[in-house]
Amino acid sequence: MYLVRHGEQSGSHDGLSELGLSQSHALGERLRNVPFAALHHSPLARAAETAAILASHLPVVPVHSCDFVADRTPMSSPGDGWPPRYAGFLGRVPDEERDDGAVRLQAAVDYLGVTGPEDRYELVVTHNFVIGWFVRHALDGPSWRWLGLNSANAGLTIVQWHDSQRPTLVCFNDRGHLPDDSYSAYTDRSDIA
Repeated sequence: MYLVRHGEQSGSHDGLSELGLSQSHALGERLRNVPFAALHHSPLARAAETAAILASHLPVVPVHSCDFVADRTPMSSPGDGWPPRYAGFLGRVPDEERDDGAVRLQAAVDYLGVTGPEDRYELVVTHNFVIGWFVRHALDGPSWRWLGLNSANAGLTIVQWHDSQRPTLVCFNDRGHLPDDSYSAYTDRSDIA
């Protein structure tokens, strides 16, 4: 599974900035020879726009909106051991993005992270915390460990699923396709550092 964070969001709307458009095209060029079975994307405009650009580089790959990878923030229960310094940040998460107990994100892992009789490549355009949840799952980390796993806009993470083993994290937040000046847009979490 190729997990991609959407390109940089415009400051004035949910679509992409000029930099986000450029990042998405650079990623599309990098991925153009991967034989993807499908391109799944979050329903939000910034992810849908990124997916449309990637699809222009992958013309035979079916594309669809996937609510499983919508923008969500996994909300662990306080007893799950997450560090108290994150309480202020988590307390400000809008209700529509809260995923109490990470039920919906775990459903995304269960739905997308499956093996079949043949190898396949899936491309998923989603959001920072969703990618963090998939990486946490692959590494079998505690439920709060998605915190602090920051993906750059148009960063590439690859997780490989096996029949009877834990998934393998192949790479996290690879930005080799981006010019040096185009990957400074990390999620700002300076309030919890």
